[in-house]
This record gives sequence, structure tokens and C-alpha cells, in this order.
Amino acid sequence: MARESYHHGNLRQALVEATVRLIEEKGPQGFTLAEAARLVGVSAAAPYRHFTGRDELVEEIARQGFEDFADRLGAALASGRTPLGAFLAMGQAYLSFAAQRRGYYIAMFESGISIAGNSGLTQAAERARGTLLRAAEDLFQNVPADRRPPAGMAADHIWALSHGVVELFSRGKPGGRSPISPSDMLESGTLIYLRGLGVITS
Repeated sequence: MARESYHHGNLRQALVEATVRLIEEKGPQGFTLAEAARLVGVSAAAPYRHFTGRDELVEEIARQGFEDFADRLGAALASGRTPLGAFLAMGQAYLSFAAQRRGYYIAMFESGISIAGNSGLTQAAERARGTLLRAAEDLFQNVPADRRPPAGMAADHIWALSHGVVELFSRGKPGGRSPISPSDMLESGTLIYLRGLGVITS
């Protein structure tokens, strides 16, 4: 199948998918471009037709990951019946993405790549953050202007909280022994944070 994908001109995407598997198995630094080529069924030189090296391949995986991530966040935002419901749904979408698209998530957040050095990657990452920013703006729209927290600050705090829950609770991390599920941990943490800001009172 790998060779068939290559013969149909899909070597670039075949390398992406093979490398996602390698990242899941060995981590973002634990494989070579030659290993990805071997999984696809092409020569060690073939990947260089599409990527200058391993880092550029990982950047493409991260870009695709952020595009999917942004789509999922957008769908969660649209699904909420209330601004708070949408905000909480986006947190759950974050956790689902990290669990279901693990290799992409690792490439995005744990590979050490520079987002700023790749315009396509930067745009995809900003689209994801922009969706969370819009959710925060919707959530704060009924808060008096003199008490309204900066939407960008809240978006970044919730992003950091979501990432922290993933890091503590996934892939055999210490938090995995907690009787509280990652989903409940993130939702309760988000609600505590919003109450502290005075955004919700119930």
C-alpha cells in the first residue's frame, strides 16, 4: 500500500503518516528520515524530494495537526448552546484531539520545533488560538467593561490548563493514578478559574 501511495504521487503524505506512527512509538527525536522512508517502501533518498530534512517533515505534521485541531475547536465552539457550554466543549475537544491524534499532538507541542520559523505552521497555530479567543470574547460579552478580563489572557490560561491536564494524565504520566478523570479535572479547573475572574457566579 505504501508503494501504491507513492506511485500515485502521494509520497509526501505517506511520509507524514509513517512519521506520525514513528513519533507515537519512539518520540519526536527517536527516529530518522531513513526509517520513515523504509516504512513507506522507498529509498532513503526519496523523502528529500519533498522535505529538506527530518525537522521539516515534523513541521508539516505539526501544521496538519494544528489545522485539524483548529477545525475541532471550531466545531466545539459552534456546538455550544451557551457561551459557557461552548467554552467547556472546546476544552473537551482539546483532550479528545490529544488522545485521538497523539502523534500529531506530540509533533505540535513536544518536538521542539519553531512555530515562528514556518509561515504555514504559524498560521495554523494562530487559527487554533483565534478560535479559543473568540470563545473567550463571547463568554465575557455580558461582563461590564470595567470588570471584563482580557480575552487573550483567558484563552492562553485555558490553553495552558488543557495542556497541563494532558501532560499529567496521558501516556502513563503520574496523574493517571488520580480517581478524577482528565475530562472532569479540566472542566472543574476551568469553572474554578472563571469563577475567580467573576465571569460566572453559580
